[in-house]
Amino acid sequence: MRKKQMLLVIILCLVIRISFAQHNFLQSKQAYLGQTLPGEQPVIFAKSMLLDSGIVLGKVQFSRDGKRFYYSFARHWFDHNGSGTKEIRFDKGKWQKPIVIASELTNPAFSPDESILYVGGKSGGLFKLDRTVAGWSSPKLWMQNDQYGIYNFQVATSGTCYLGSNGRNGSKKNWSTYDFSTMHVTQADTLIESLGLPLNTSGFDGDFYIAPDESYIIISAKETKDFECELWISFRKPDKTWTIPLSLGDKINAGLAHRFGQYVSPDGKYLFFTKGTSEKDCNIYWVKIDNTIAKLCRLAGVK
Repeated sequence: MRKKQMLLVIILCLVIRISFAQHNFLQSKQAYLGQTLPGEQPVIFAKSMLLDSGIVLGKVQFSRDGKRFYYSFARHWFDHNGSGTKEIRFDKGKWQKPIVIASELTNPAFSPDESILYVGGKSGGLFKLDRTVAGWSSPKLWMQNDQYGIYNFQVATSGTCYLGSNGRNGSKKNWSTYDFSTMHVTQADTLIESLGLPLNTSGFDGDFYIAPDESYIIISAKETKDFECELWISFRKPDKTWTIPLSLGDKINAGLAHRFGQYVSPDGKYLFFTKGTSEKDCNIYWVKIDNTIAKLCRLAGVK
């Protein structure tokens, strides 16, 4: 009887140890593709691992357990030809080689339960990949409309969809009509509502990251006519309105550059974003951001 009890204790300890190790993978040396963690000065993320025939750009995505990483690539800005999305998995004790899971589709974003991966296509089409036992399904068109644009689609934990869209206000090809918006889909209709002021401007408003709990949104702001911009943050107040956006600081926003594809890691510690003054120096950067967000939240007066 004692031997059986001892065996049960050993098995239980092993289960707890394995579970603990999986839960804390993001704190391990293998996390984030095994890269040296950044400080509060942005640095290029995993450049040697993400080399491609073109450039890496747009939003990245990690699974909640940190063991799957998704990123997009392209030959040129504003050109879907030769673009796509890749997956890198941590398996058998190491990060595997990237594999293409979607061609000419970019900006991956999970559904709240991670059973669906949404990606965007040319002409504002929104596609989805379903998780299966064998891996991801082939991309399938989920939504497309001639009246309104769908850009940078994301879904919060609540199920609310966020996107950049003209919401039927003018031509979908006129980027200056795009606002940071929410989208509610029913059997009868698709309702797109602008988030309004103080987030939106008279120009293009479409590059953003919404926190899963919708407590803050990081936007590309101060857009120039050539789409150079800075990264700013706004916090949602108890009445569901948004605070006046605040700059993420001089280290992130130093110099005139395109900054887009913003994304915060599952543990809330690191901001990823694409930055470049041209295609030649376009890279994915990352930076420690949790202390900055907490500081700006206090400054904005949100508890």
